[in-house]
Amino acid sequence: MDGQSLPVPLQSAVEGFRRYLAGERARSSHTVRAYIADVESLLGFAVQEGVGELKDLELGSLRRWLGAQSEAGMARATLARRAATARSFTSWALREELIGVDPAVRLQAPKRDKSLPGVLHQQQMTRIVDDLTKAAEEGGPMAVRNRAMVELLYATGVRVGELAGLDIDDLDPDRRTLRVLGKGNKERTVPFGVPAAIAVDDWLRRGRPAVVTALSGPALFLGARGGRVDPRQIRAVVNKVLQDLGDTSATGPHALRHSAATHLLDGGADLRAVQEILGHSSLATTQIYTHVSVDRLRKSYQQAHPRA
Repeated sequence: MDGQSLPVPLQSAVEGFRRYLAGERARSSHTVRAYIADVESLLGFAVQEGVGELKDLELGSLRRWLGAQSEAGMARATLARRAATARSFTSWALREELIGVDPAVRLQAPKRDKSLPGVLHQQQMTRIVDDLTKAAEEGGPMAVRNRAMVELLYATGVRVGELAGLDIDDLDPDRRTLRVLGKGNKERTVPFGVPAAIAVDDWLRRGRPAVVTALSGPALFLGARGGRVDPRQIRAVVNKVLQDLGDTSATGPHALRHSAATHLLDGGADLRAVQEILGHSSLATTQIYTHVSVDRLRKSYQQAHPRA
């Protein structure tokens, strides 16, 4: 039911809310349209339940409205936005004395899914690094760099911005550790393995010297013109690698971070150790990877066990 099909009192309320959003709240035209569409959806649902005036709107109708959309498969992020719109609308209506009690005060937005980009299987990562190693052996300095960046992203789970910000002095080749400046300027030390060490050493010996300039400074990874590599360049490299892989929904450098964390837990790493490696301030953020690992275990069980 659109706004023109609503009873006149409800149409008037919608128009008043539209003026409030565009005027006092100075919302963009796009935002106003989204808010009004949500309100019209809510009031159209309420009319079907017998509501003819705004003062008759109750919390039960709001909850059933969200429930119906959830059952229809609407994303939780969209449901959360619609719940926020409903609360904004009824709060405005109370201020304007169109209603005596705000029915949305106790309306809870559904929690958003804690979702992750596609996580790569270990065999897929092996194919990726094998292809990059071959390209580095046959190609120029940028191919050598790309191999080193991907190896280091997967080995350490660092964020793309953290990788771009690395200086040569942040490397400790003897201990095979990396000094990383993370969110909130918090510094952490992250270990990496032999394959990443070999790839980075190759970059420092024959890749970086081929493109370094007087303006390169201490940056570990450089672009083709000698400047510090940009996060967008790193994303482009990783997206190309994942696209060439062909059998994954994973996209972007964060997929390598998620894959590193998942593979660590699959291999028996302690959750708090993974938290430290990733630089999470809260253990709850790291715990999402335990769900990913359990899901992968369950799928393997169902595929392999004769009585699964």
